[in-house]
This record gives sequence, C-alpha cells and structure tokens, in this order.
Amino acid sequence: MLIHPWDAARDDAEWQRWLAVHDFGQLAVNGLPGEAPYVQPLHFLYDDGRGEVLTHLARPNPLWPALEANPDVVLSVVDDYVYAPGYWQAMPGTPSEHGTPTSYYAAVQLGCRAHLVDEPSEKAELLNRLVDHFQPEGGSARVAVGEVPYGRMLAGLRGIRLEVVDVRAKFKYANHKPEVHERVAAALTQRGGPRDAAARAHLARRHGV
Repeated sequence: MLIHPWDAARDDAEWQRWLAVHDFGQLAVNGLPGEAPYVQPLHFLYDDGRGEVLTHLARPNPLWPALEANPDVVLSVVDDYVYAPGYWQAMPGTPSEHGTPTSYYAAVQLGCRAHLVDEPSEKAELLNRLVDHFQPEGGSARVAVGEVPYGRMLAGLRGIRLEVVDVRAKFKYANHKPEVHERVAAALTQRGGPRDAAARAHLARRHGV
C-alpha cells in the first residue's frame, strides 16, 4: 500500500481509535509454492494493550497448510471509502472539469506472525474473549471444555493469535489539497451517500472543516 507522507496516520492513537470500531477485515496468507495467496474475510478482536489480534476459523478451512508453512500474514481493514468526482477536486481558478477523480478511504494493514491455538482450554478462553467483545450485552453461554452447548464444537475450529509486528495506516482524504477541503466537505454532506458521513468526519477531524 502506497502511503504518501500527507496520508499517513499522525500517530498511533489515530489508527488505534479507528481500528477499535472496525473489527472486520481480510486475512492475507501466503499460498504454498505454485498457489495464489489465500484471502479470508473474518471478524477479529484487536487488543492494543497486548499488541495482538484474536480470531478463529473452521478446521476444514483450506488455508491451514499455507498458514502453518508461513505464519507471516497481513490483516487488512478498509472502510469509510467513497468516490470523489473530479469536479470536487479542481483547484481554485481552474475549470471544474479539469479536476482529477479519486478515492477517499481509511485503511490499516497489520503485519502479523500467526500463532495457532489448538489446546481446548486456550481455544475456549479465546472464544470467550471474542464473544465478550462482539456481544457485550451477554445472552450466550460461556464456552467451556466438555460442557454444553459449545464444548463439543471446539474440535471443529482452530484459534488464531496474531502477534502484530508492523502497522501501516493510511487516511486518504485530500490531505495535500487544503484548497478543496471545504468544497469536498460540503459536497459529501450534500450527496449523503453510503459512507459519505464517515468520510466527512475524517475531513472534520484531520482538517477542521
């Protein structure tokens, strides 16, 4: 992912706050020799205090041999993306039709070392942490080895603990074009399409418009 200096996260807190409310992404795993990479959509829990990501997948998933052969993976999360027409981006004093269309988006890529979790009690603990994150209101039984209703299901899945070793974060919102910020903010508000409000919030946060 190309990250120009003006699109980079200003500090760790910026991407960590964003990632805290974006917990669905794609796990990219290097394929075995002669195979294409595996890309697995999944929910996850990012724990910034421990510098790790927790998730799980079904045991029949075909990516396991590749993950065991090479545990270095990337977890990619992209959201708040919108299409910005060219006329939004035309510089003052130039014809609007000369503006360059582009995409605005927020993206975080976590480079990780994967650790597989197969021990039943450790899997149960991992799953309970995931449920606590995604279902804080409760309403589900705890996962415990050998106990109903979930104990017998533990053998059918494998846990994954992703040790975060590298972070690449990008917030691409016309950051190098301060002359168009107010125009773009107004256009996003007027259009009111999917994710326009989220993109507008990034402009407000990063540029005060």
